[in-house]
Amino acid sequence: MHTLVQISSALNLVAFTVLAALALRQWRARRDRAAMWIACSFVALGVVVLVARIVPERPDQLVEHVLQRLLIVVLLLFPYLLYRFTLAFRTASVALDRILGAATATMVLWTLALPHRLPAAGDPRPTWVIAYLVAFLVHWSAMSSVVAVRLWRAGRREPSVARRRMRMLAIAAATITVAIFVSAGANDPDSPATFAAQLLALASAVFFWFGLAPPRLVRIAWRTPEQERLQRAIQELMGVATSEEEVVLRVLEPMAAIVGAGAIRISDGAGNVIGRFERETGNEDAPVVEVPMPGGVVEVTTSRYAPYFGVEELNLIRTLGALTGLALDRGRVSAQEREALRALQRADQLKTDFIALAAHELRTPVTTIHGFVQTLNTAAARLGDARRGELSAALEEQTGRMVSLVEQLLDLSRLDAEAVSIAPERLRLKDRLRDVLASTGAEGDAVALDVPDELEARLDPVVVERVVTNLVTNALRYGAPPVRLRAERRDRHIRISVEDRGEGVPPDFVPTMFDRFARSAGSRVKGDGTGLGLAIARSYARAHRGELLYTPLEPHGSRFELVLPHGDRSTDAPAP
Repeated sequence: MHTLVQISSALNLVAFTVLAALALRQWRARRDRAAMWIACSFVALGVVVLVARIVPERPDQLVEHVLQRLLIVVLLLFPYLLYRFTLAFRTASVALDRILGAATATMVLWTLALPHRLPAAGDPRPTWVIAYLVAFLVHWSAMSSVVAVRLWRAGRREPSVARRRMRMLAIAAATITVAIFVSAGANDPDSPATFAAQLLALASAVFFWFGLAPPRLVRIAWRTPEQERLQRAIQELMGVATSEEEVVLRVLEPMAAIVGAGAIRISDGAGNVIGRFERETGNEDAPVVEVPMPGGVVEVTTSRYAPYFGVEELNLIRTLGALTGLALDRGRVSAQEREALRALQRADQLKTDFIALAAHELRTPVTTIHGFVQTLNTAAARLGDARRGELSAALEEQTGRMVSLVEQLLDLSRLDAEAVSIAPERLRLKDRLRDVLASTGAEGDAVALDVPDELEARLDPVVVERVVTNLVTNALRYGAPPVRLRAERRDRHIRISVEDRGEGVPPDFVPTMFDRFARSAGSRVKGDGTGLGLAIARSYARAHRGELLYTPLEPHGSRFELVLPHGDRSTDAPAP
């Protein structure tokens, strides 16, 4: 039995010395409160195990007596240092903290006040020794129980590795307490009780090791659930998710699960939030860890224990964040490709529409003009003055129609190429709009002008003319009187509206009324047109950082409103 006790004692010396070295290395790497307190705990325990082999059981010299007393004090402080370690993550109640602190201080003073000579193993134990041992064991048990309960309960919501590490520390604190109890009951250094106490201490060292710095293979085995979720997330990122929304939807929850995060948010390089995930954790004051990724950042609201117990899990977040950044880039590229494809399809449709328009709209006036010119060239001498006048008038009408169509197409090409420059000038709106009405050929009181005399604004006159001309012409052609042209300043914008009391725009045509070449069935009946007027008008409005809006009137009628920013510059906020 003596040999077994000696072997187990040597193993304990090695184990607790290694634990002290591991704890010191962690503190040097991290330099935070948690690492400091755990290092103090295991260094203290390692010192006790090491120096205890030097100090004789029956010291004779004063130095030996002092060392023996200091070893007891250091051993007494070990559970209190572990308790301080738990406080680095979450504070305890003031009452509990004061009670445990006072109890520890009392036991330290009692230890220092003990008689000069303490009984060795095998010696009779006086009453004062038994009383001290009971107080020592009660204090140690209370401190260890608090440590074990706090770590065990806190680990419930943590991811696998952190939870198991915290529970290993809780089990170790309980195991070493049992070892202290068994050792206190053994009065023979070579008894089975002493050997059992050594084995329990060795087991606690193994548990402490697994809680402090578990081996890599153990970590991998513990991390299996999170690892599987991570692999599924990576597969979905690389194979399924093709847009930013899909990437965020598939990656946020697995990210949060890896570190037990209460919230996680992904932002792009400009600080715009791409997506977020939140859950109830009860960790309102939990730290936020920023993990950079390509083209953005991942902000993880971790638990209080994750920065210490989940270092490798945070590294997994960094890996997943890098993959997420690549997936987001791929999603953006895919979105750009889809947008480019839509633009190509739209351009192809516009080309098709243009060919159809040219075939239909241009062929008719060109054919007519060609026929008139041939008639005038070959039969002008046989025609009377009245007939030649009719042909000349018809020729002028058809060429005017062609000029109007060509101008519209040129306007669209310039607007598409963003080649239209906006040059605001200070305008007296009533005078300007009166000129616009005159250019439309509105006679007499066909259009009522309702504009304050003093209303002025810095606007581009060309934009005002092109848009208002189109709206007034449409109201006169397709609407019904009374037609009213109004202007007012509101919400930092100039609002110019044209109202009529006709049948209004058919509800099914409203969604496409501003599309190019779009014409309702009613407009096709009432007059010729290309379906380009409203599209050009809205493009001019938006080039001026404004908007062209439509509102149906009750009981019938239409209201088109040109909204343009008003101010010293035309770069005010876009209109709603």
